[in-house]
Amino acid sequence: MFRSRSKEEKAPTGKVTADLSKQPRDPQAPKGRPTPKRSEAQTQRRRASSGTPLDRKAAMKRQREARRADLARQREALASGDERYLPVRDKGPVRRFVRDYVDSRFCIAEYFLPLAVIILVLSVIQIRNIQNISLLLWLGVIVLIVVDSIGLGFRLKRQLAQRFPDLPKRGAVAYGLMRTLQMRRLRLPKPQVKRGERP
Repeated sequence: MFRSRSKEEKAPTGKVTADLSKQPRDPQAPKGRPTPKRSEAQTQRRRASSGTPLDRKAAMKRQREARRADLARQREALASGDERYLPVRDKGPVRRFVRDYVDSRFCIAEYFLPLAVIILVLSVIQIRNIQNISLLLWLGVIVLIVVDSIGLGFRLKRQLAQRFPDLPKRGAVAYGLMRTLQMRRLRLPKPQVKRGERP
């Protein structure tokens, strides 16, 4: 009884293996060589995915060279205004518009550093009247910069809302105000518009 069942079960399996052996093999199947050990296969996969050599010194050297090349591209982009290689904080149409908007205007804040040097020199002079004038100049310059920056911020926010209603504008106004504190010729990325030329 048990023997007859085992014979019946063995018969169809033999047919299946015979059928499988008759099927044509894929010519690209990598058989005909011993199967690699699991550890060897894993190391080969890691090497293929990372693309880095096994030598750590060579890998570090390659990373340093890649970093230098990226920095050089960024410096060139900051000078030329090429959007592809700019740092993340300067990328995008919103940031470009903010730069052009600020660069096309005269801002009091950009003259803060030269004015600060002049006022400091005046305050060092040991004449009471000149020292009083330097204090008044400090106060006047700070008030003018604050008023000018508040006005610029409101105008810039309105322009951004009109031109880019669907794009994120977070930090764009602060980005523009920080740009006004730099002298025009020292700004990075370099100004792409002339004064009075509206973006």
